[in-house]
Amino acid sequence: MLKLPSNLMSINVLDSFVQDVVHQYKISQEVHGNMLISLTEAVTNAITHGNHYDENKVVQINLQKKSDTIAIRVSDQGCGFDPESVPDPTCDENICKCGGRGVFLMQRLCDQIQYKDNGRTVEMHFKI
Repeated sequence: MLKLPSNLMSINVLDSFVQDVVHQYKISQEVHGNMLISLTEAVTNAITHGNHYDENKVVQINLQKKSDTIAIRVSDQGCGFDPESVPDPTCDENICKCGGRGVFLMQRLCDQIQYKDNGRTVEMHFKI
């Protein structure tokens, strides 16, 4: 388990965290990249939208290996959100908007993704 303060500087530890997981489980470069991008997006969203940069709140990261899958769970202490309400960034009216692509990227890069606890937790699965 990893607990990070709700400060964007916390994201700096994610590269070494993922690198350790890649080394430990002998994960391919493709999965490594997908995992790093997805985890970075999830933590950024948790800090920014979940905890609103409140450094008294933490973002918690849990990792679990399940047979041929790595499950990474990212939880914040915010109010949650409905992932279905996030606009599709590929629609014409959203193409030029800044932001709004993190959830879309995570959905495309993970083998499976689930939102739990009213959107306060995202669980991402990667086949290894």
